[in-house]
Amino acid sequence: MANRPSRTLMLVVAHPDDDAYGLAGTVALHADDPDFRFVLVHATDGAAGDIAHGFPATRENLGQIRREECSRAWRSLGREPDRHDWLDYDDGTVAQAPFAELVDRIAAIMREEAPDVVATFGPDGITGHPDHIVVGAATDEAFHRVRASGSAGLHRLLHGALRESTFRRWNTARAKEGDEPWDPSRVYHLRGVGDDQIGVEVDTTSVASRIVAGLNEHRSQRHVIYGQDRSNEQWERSVGRESMVIAWPPVTPGAPLLSDVFEGL
Repeated sequence: MANRPSRTLMLVVAHPDDDAYGLAGTVALHADDPDFRFVLVHATDGAAGDIAHGFPATRENLGQIRREECSRAWRSLGREPDRHDWLDYDDGTVAQAPFAELVDRIAAIMREEAPDVVATFGPDGITGHPDHIVVGAATDEAFHRVRASGSAGLHRLLHGALRESTFRRWNTARAKEGDEPWDPSRVYHLRGVGDDQIGVEVDTTSVASRIVAGLNEHRSQRHVIYGQDRSNEQWERSVGRESMVIAWPPVTPGAPLLSDVFEGL
C-alpha cells in the first residue's frame, strides 16, 4: 500500500455493535493522529438480532437499520473508519460458512492494508457467541498466514477481553441489584480472562463520553448492550479501560502491561 500510514489498526468483528466497545476508545484516542488509519471488518449485519418490543424494525429491515446505526455510532464517536468492509454472511450462521473462504476474505484485506495491529475476538468470543468465536479464529488464521508470507505490517495480534477481576466485580454488583449473574458456561453471557493474561490495557476515561455516545446510537440493541435504566454516567464508568490479550507475538512472562495498542512497535 503506497504511502501507508505508520499506525494502521484493523478490527475484525461479527456484528454491528461488537465494534462499539472494547476498541472504540483506542480509536477515539488516536482520532487526530494524521498517521493513524482505521480498518473495520464486519462479518454480518446483525439481521438476526433481537428486536425490542416497540422498536420500529422488522426482521426484513433490521440488518439495514443496524448498518446505519453502526455508521452513526462512529460519527458520534468522532472518528469514522478509513475503510469499512461488510462480508455479508448471514447473522448467526457464520460458523456454518466455509472456514477457508472466511480466512481467505479476511487475509485479502490484510494483504491490501498491511495493518500494524489486528484486533479480534479470542477463543471465548467474550460472550461465547458462535459467530464471535469463528470470526476470531478465522482472523487469527489469516493473520498468521499473511505474516508468514512476508507481508508488511502485522506486528501484533490482539484479542479483546474482559478481566476476570472485573467480571467478578460486575457480577457481584449484578447480584446486589437483583439481576441474573452472568454464567460463563452459557452463550450470550460474558466471561472473564485471567488478569495475568492481559497484555494491553488502555485508559479510555478521557474519551468515555464519546464511547457511550457511539453505544447510544445502537438503539435497536440498547436493551441487549445495557439496561434501559442505566445512566450515561454509570456506563461511562464501565468503559474507562480497554483490556486485550496479546495473541502474537509471544509474550515473555512478567512483561510489563502495555498502555496502547501500538506501544513498542
